[in-house]
Order: sequence, then C-alpha cells, then structure tokens
Amino acid sequence: MNSNMKRIIASFLLVILAFIVQTCIFPLLPFLAVYPNLMVILVFSFGFIRGSAWGMGYGLIVGLLMDLSSGGPLGFHTLIFIWMGYVNGICTKYYYEDYITLPLVLSALNEVFYNFYLYVFGFLVRGRLHFGYYFINIILPETIFTVVTTLILYRLFLYISRKLEEMEKRRDTTIV
Repeated sequence: MNSNMKRIIASFLLVILAFIVQTCIFPLLPFLAVYPNLMVILVFSFGFIRGSAWGMGYGLIVGLLMDLSSGGPLGFHTLIFIWMGYVNGICTKYYYEDYITLPLVLSALNEVFYNFYLYVFGFLVRGRLHFGYYFINIILPETIFTVVTTLILYRLFLYISRKLEEMEKRRDTTIV
C-alpha cells in the first residue's frame, strides 16, 4: 500500500473517530453543557498543517458528515468547513506549525466564526434576535472548551502528520 493511500486512510479514520465522539459520546455526558467542536479542530488543524488542498478535503468530508447527521439542507455545513480548510491552509505559508500560538488563535477564530455562521443562518433568519444570550451561553463556553482541547489534539494531529511524512520519505528512499 503506498504512503499516500495510508495518509488518506488515516485521515478518514480520524474524521470518523472525531465525528463519532462528537455526535455520539459527548451528548451522553451529563456534566457537559457544551463540548469542544472536534470537527472544527480537525479541519483547521490539518488545513494549517498540510495546506489548503488537504484542509478543503477534510472540510468536504466533515461538512458532508455534519450535513447528513443534522437533517438540514445539504451543503450548509460543507460550505463553512471547506472555507475553513482553505483559509487555514493559506496560514501555513506564513507561520511555522510547531508553535502553538497561531493554532490556538485560529482555533478560537474558527470556532467563533462557525458559531456566528450557525447563528446568522440558523437563528437570525428565523427571527431569533437574542445574540447576547447565544454568545454568552453557547459561543463563549464552546470556544473556550475548543481552544483548551486544541492544546492537546493539535499536538496529536501534528505528530500523526509527521509520522505519515516519515513513512513517505522512508518509502521514497528505499525505492530510489
């Protein structure tokens, strides 16, 4: 099996695992009023680590999974996640991925933007104008929880990405 196929399989398994944890396990924990958005962490992390193309690929898969599980219109989540992967992929040109400051800032910005997108197109359009309540009770706690979770998961995703790159390089050197 070639290394690119291993990377795709590992990526798909990470997406499925994060999706299952976020949609099936987190809602069952009674002590969590809000929980970290693993999908946002996954898309922005791999967009930032691997570039825009990989970020958009993650965004497409994650967005489709979220669209299929939410019961809303197809493409609602896909649009925001593809955009998120693309923009975070651009940021990889300007900053070295080993430092944690930009990933934490990106995590907070992505989470706030994602929730603002959900508010505007999910609530505001239907006349629910209580943005202050939504911000204090949903956006702020979820953003804090997501940023704290990013501290752990970003390093894990960076480690996985580097191990897969090492396998690619090892394979390339043995072929030549």
